Formats: sequence, C-alpha cells, structure tokens
Amino acid sequence: MTDNILELHGVSRSYAMRRGLFGHKIPIRAVDDVSLSVTEGRTLALVGESGSGKSTTGRIALGLERPNGGRVIFRGADLPPVDTLPWRRMRAQMQMIYQDPLAALDRRLAIVDQVQGPLDVHDVGSVSERRQKALAILDAVGLNASHASSLPHELSGGQRQRAVLARALVTEPLLLVCDEPVSALDVSIQAQVVNLLMDLQQDLGLSLLFISHDLKVVRHVSHDMAVMYLGRIVEYGETNLLLSQPAHPYTEALVSAVPAAGRRTRQRILLKGEPPNPAARPSGCTFHPRCPVARPVCASVCPPLATLPDGRKVACHAAHANPLSMKGEN
Repeated sequence: MTDNILELHGVSRSYAMRRGLFGHKIPIRAVDDVSLSVTEGRTLALVGESGSGKSTTGRIALGLERPNGGRVIFRGADLPPVDTLPWRRMRAQMQMIYQDPLAALDRRLAIVDQVQGPLDVHDVGSVSERRQKALAILDAVGLNASHASSLPHELSGGQRQRAVLARALVTEPLLLVCDEPVSALDVSIQAQVVNLLMDLQQDLGLSLLFISHDLKVVRHVSHDMAVMYLGRIVEYGETNLLLSQPAHPYTEALVSAVPAAGRRTRQRILLKGEPPNPAARPSGCTFHPRCPVARPVCASVCPPLATLPDGRKVACHAAHANPLSMKGEN
C-alpha cells in the first residue's frame, strides 16, 4: 500500500462577495468538497480552466488559505493553525513555486540572498553554513556564482524560475506545490524547467502537486491527475488512463484540444458558452449547461465522485450508467 504525504478530505473554501455598493453579501464557493491525495515520490496534476479553483486548492494545501470545511493532512497529521510555531516548522517541509518568477522575487535583493532567506527564517545552521547551502542549491539547479550575485531583472525568465526553485528546495522540503510553474516561460525554456523538476524529483524523492492548464506538460510530468470544474473534482485517476480514455465529458473536451505525436487527430470538442458564474452556480451537475451528453437528471442531481471498474473516480451520471463504454483514442 502506498503512503500519502498530503491528503485533502472534503475541503471547501467560500468567499463573500457584495452585490452592488449597498447590496447584501453572497457566498462564492471557490473550492467545493474536494478530496485528493499526493503519494510520496509521485506527482499529482490538478488541471482545469482558469477560475476552476486549482490555485486556491494549492494554497489550502499549504495552509496559506484557511478552508471553511474539511481537513488537510500532511504526513499523517492535521495541518496546524496558520502562523503558529508548529505550522512554520511544517512549512519548511512543504514549499510553493509560483507562476510568475519575477513577481515572486524581491527585485532589490541578490539571488543568493533570496535563496538563503528561508534558512534565515527557520534559523538553520550558522550564517556561513547557510550561505554555502544557498550556493550549493543554486549550482544544483544550474545557476553559477555570477547568477548568485545578480538581481532578478538581470536574469532570463528561465534563470529566474530556477532561482525560485532553488529557494523552494533550500530547506529540503518533502512536498512542492507548483502553481503553473512554466506557463510564463517560452516553450523551449519550459522543457528545461520541467526536465529539471523531474530530475530533482528522482534525485531527492520529492512529491509534487502540479497545478496546470497545459495537458501537454501534465502528460510529461505527472503520475496521477485530478480534473477540476467550478471548484469540484469531476475526474480523478492515473494520468495515462485519463488522457487516453477520458470518462467525463469535460475531461474529454480538454483532451481533444491537445495534439499528440503518433496519433490521429482527435476530433475537437467545442464546449458551448463560458464557465458559469460561481455566484450563480447551476443546480445539479454544474457542467450540465455546457455538456454535450447531458440528461434530464443532470439538471437536478449532483453526481457523486464514484469509482469506476478501472479504478478511476468520476462525477458523471452518463459515466455511472455506462462505466464500460468509455471512448478510447481515435
């Protein structure tokens, strides 16, 4: 039986939005009853359109957002309250890589000082030991001494993302939450950063929660995949299975837009309309207004995230009714 380093159980997060200047506040569910787990040494990809709740889920996993309900468990223990000493100690073992490396770095400080910063915060070793460790991790991610003394604006986008990665790794974490870590980079640089992440994962035994909307990258880096739509998980299982035989119509639409070498082009599925306003969520299955195979029951009953015979989980009335009739590759 595999061990889970991170578990989310029934996690929800709502925000209050005021309708108009003097209007009453209405709740917006950014994350709605989400349960998932990251296995030690493996990568779980969290995918979906913008606004689906992926980044909020990642922040909840680190304790940067407090859920309204549910539990976050790290290495078998509940995440401590934010800003307490136990939480700070635990945060040294779980770090985040942000989407925009320039925004994530202090433009006034040399790169080596920023990489050393987490060691200073957690009071790890002596000052000289911290500096040596910061220089060593910069070298491990492919940055040399001249890069270490540079300011962020003096580096390329790929070099800045390597610096952000070095800062995340310097405390020797067990879990990395990567929030669209390559989406702001050129395609050629994306490949370099992704390959570096995979090499470091293999060398250091890292576990990754990889948040992305790019299924080409997800196919390359992840072992398991969870698909989010409007704050809920709609399909969850092994990445290769979900990408080759998507069971949920939303997953199928996402996969149809991704070209794959050595395979005949899959007919593109164009979803009608835009994702609904989270403040006015549709009843029943929230995907039913855009679903090409919606049934009358979909408009009134929210499907549970149930396990199919092949081991994946899917929240879809059609998939539950015909669990063995899933489409393969075209």
